[in-house]
Amino acid sequence: MHIDLNSDLGEGFGPWSMGDDAAMLSLVTSANIACGGHASDPETMFKTLTLAKENGVTVGAHPGFNDREGFGRRVIAMSPAEIARMCVAQIGALQGIAALAGTHVAYVKPHGALGNLAAQDPSVAEAIAKAVQTVDTSLAILAISGTHSEQAARAIGQPVYSEIFADRGYLSSGQLVPRGQDGAMIHDAAAAADRLLGYLETGKMPVVDGAPIRLAAHSICVHGDSPGAVAMAQEIKDRLTAAGVTIAPFLVPN
Repeated sequence: MHIDLNSDLGEGFGPWSMGDDAAMLSLVTSANIACGGHASDPETMFKTLTLAKENGVTVGAHPGFNDREGFGRRVIAMSPAEIARMCVAQIGALQGIAALAGTHVAYVKPHGALGNLAAQDPSVAEAIAKAVQTVDTSLAILAISGTHSEQAARAIGQPVYSEIFADRGYLSSGQLVPRGQDGAMIHDAAAAADRLLGYLETGKMPVVDGAPIRLAAHSICVHGDSPGAVAMAQEIKDRLTAAGVTIAPFLVPN
């Protein structure tokens, strides 16, 4: 058995930093790199892309609502067409900086409120999937498992891979428990690793409001902005490796 370990990185800008990207990039196999919407700037993008290349980490674009004050965790009222154009602009920015860093953007994973909205709203999911396809038909989408994002990409033939979250709680609908509600976050690294090992054995994810649900997964996300992110990523990697699971990227760019 093998699975990818990904994290949201490059989420600082200017003199402000977020998380320990260097440490996370020594642990994960894929990096979702912010591209100027909810966070980042050209220098942060370049630095993070360069570190990813040095560590042999697969790179994905991580577009989000243009909301630095809210870290992209608030829904900004936009039409699906406006969301598509916003995503294309951010993906293109990261692709340009990636060319300067000598690496390649292999996939797209929407951030925060944008990702959750696409998971819930078929029209937003379709708009994002078609936007990604317009940019590059080979550009994969990393989608929350079992949601409209996954279905929309599959419907138009765009490459799609599914992810689960190490540090987030789930609802029986397959959606993530909204931040701020009980059970939304898992802070204990050992508990997170235990849950993942149980999932890998059964294919079922525990939820806060019912019986475990069946999900597919090519990748596991550990959020890079949490204070215990590095410790959690290390614990998960160590525990999964000890259980015979190979940590490897879900997609290796050409």
